[in-house]
Amino acid sequence: MNFVERLARSEARNDSLLCVGLDPDPAKFPAAWRGDAGRIYDFCARIVDATRDLVLAFKPQIAYFAAHRAEDQLERLMAHLRHVAPEVPVILDAKRGDIGATAEQYASEAFERYRADAVTLSPFMGFDSIEPFLRHAEKGALLLCRTSNPGGDELQAQRLQGDGTAPGERLYERIARLANGAWNRNGQLGLVVGATYPAELARVRELAPGLPLLVPGVGAQGGDVAATVAAGWRANAPIIVNSSRAVLYASSDHDFAEAARRVALATRAELNAARALRR
Repeated sequence: MNFVERLARSEARNDSLLCVGLDPDPAKFPAAWRGDAGRIYDFCARIVDATRDLVLAFKPQIAYFAAHRAEDQLERLMAHLRHVAPEVPVILDAKRGDIGATAEQYASEAFERYRADAVTLSPFMGFDSIEPFLRHAEKGALLLCRTSNPGGDELQAQRLQGDGTAPGERLYERIARLANGAWNRNGQLGLVVGATYPAELARVRELAPGLPLLVPGVGAQGGDVAATVAAGWRANAPIIVNSSRAVLYASSDHDFAEAARRVALATRAELNAARALRR
């Protein structure tokens, strides 16, 4: 079963568009564990156990593990995910982008070491930086397109050269066209588009009508749920709406996992209500 098929089954099984991002910051852990990087696995595993029946996907961010020399804990977490939620796709948020043998090593890291179902990639270096990931036939690759941060305007919103009669398309539009067309040779590509830019999200959906879209920016970043679903969700065209901090740090006390579940339930319900209006 490939990544897109796993997404469709997970959405139906858990009735969810919600992706919980696993961005463990020991400085924000509950009081008894605060500052203890040795508890990264324990914290994330508790979040997973509390939300595994509510989510479309999980998205561990590799930097939060690597910064604390906790890659071994990430491996344990990935094994735990496979054990307790084998039906839920896991996206490794790594934003890799290199060419040749280096890209092959990054692909091996994501898909063989960590056994992720998909990985986030930067397309800045072109197709030959993406192709090694596509050799893993059942896996997905989600390309940065129109990201949720304001600084994305500095490159992603810039216009390319036109034909002299009309301005050229914007860079994010070119990425969406390539991902939907020439680059998507085996149907493995998706795009990352921020919830903080619903108009651009709608434009990407227009250019890539069937691709999965990973949509960060709901929750702590303030993206609007209803606008996100209206712009990006279509039947048979999944959106993976990520919330990290709002779920992970819903409580700073011993009840953090229970609080995370309450926020996840509320976010899933809000997403589903918005989706119901589109059906």
